[in-house]
Amino acid sequence: MKVTLLSRSASIPSTRRLVEAGRARGHKMRVLNPLRVQMHLDGGSATLYYDRKKLAPTDVVLPRIAQSINTYGLAVVNQFALGGVPLVNHAQAIAQSRSKMRSLQLLSAHGIDIPATVMARDAAHLKEMVGLVGGVPVLVKLLQGQENHGVMVCESLQSLEAALEAVLGLGHNLVMQEYVKSTSQDVRVLVVGGKAVAAVRRRPRPGRLAHTLIKGARLEAMELSEGQRATAEKATRLVGLEVAAVDLLDIQGQSKVFEVNSSPALPEMEAVTGMDLATPIIIRAEELVAGAEPVSVPDLLPPRGMPPPGLPSSSTTRKKRSSRTPTGGAGGA
Repeated sequence: MKVTLLSRSASIPSTRRLVEAGRARGHKMRVLNPLRVQMHLDGGSATLYYDRKKLAPTDVVLPRIAQSINTYGLAVVNQFALGGVPLVNHAQAIAQSRSKMRSLQLLSAHGIDIPATVMARDAAHLKEMVGLVGGVPVLVKLLQGQENHGVMVCESLQSLEAALEAVLGLGHNLVMQEYVKSTSQDVRVLVVGGKAVAAVRRRPRPGRLAHTLIKGARLEAMELSEGQRATAEKATRLVGLEVAAVDLLDIQGQSKVFEVNSSPALPEMEAVTGMDLATPIIIRAEELVAGAEPVSVPDLLPPRGMPPPGLPSSSTTRKKRSSRTPTGGAGGA
């Protein structure tokens, strides 16, 4: 099987692990930098190029689109989909997970508990905002457009004001969430093909601005409760992802989802769990090529107060692969 990995570099640790796992199962693995993919459209046909060379067909695409290239990268992912190529995570689902407030709205509307959350463009009423999420400590996420530029745990109002004064002055959007450190567990669950396959407990460094909470955090392997497992799996289905890391805040046995990540880091979780987490992702890619249905993405939120509708079947949306849209091919791992 020919597997195309969309990633900025083959040397990225998670990308490298997926390449190793795919080759171990006998597949031909190719890493393409999405920014080096060119798309030609003329209303009657579509052609993909890599460094100006036409791409050969591929059997499946595994996107790992960095947030810094979100817009162009997702256009490339979508073009593969239009050519009928099976995808491990579709562009719509990735985009939905990247829009933090939209994904929280979706989860909340379908009965998934989330931490108390507020969003604002300035810090004029910072103290009131903190009160709305239950007081410090709080989880803070800085947003620009629909890209997440950093997250931190702030344990005091003073540290929060000091850390964000300069950034908020630039007009960035701010998402602030409940983070009850003393009575909660910060849990990351890896979900593949609708099933939770591994979980870790995280202990982030307070007051440290990082690209993700897992960076610089101390990780511990853990066993999921049935409630945690069910919540993580349902959240992944609702966002529409085949592969995701679901971040939970477990407060006195109640699991609340505060983020769903479409490109989870693998080596860190593998190191603490002792598990091979790349191979299940490759196996899911094999299943999608064999015809297993991908996770569906709900198109509309239900009106407030209405019961959530059933998720649409993806069996009516899969397209046959078009011979007019060459894919895969150029580039090496």
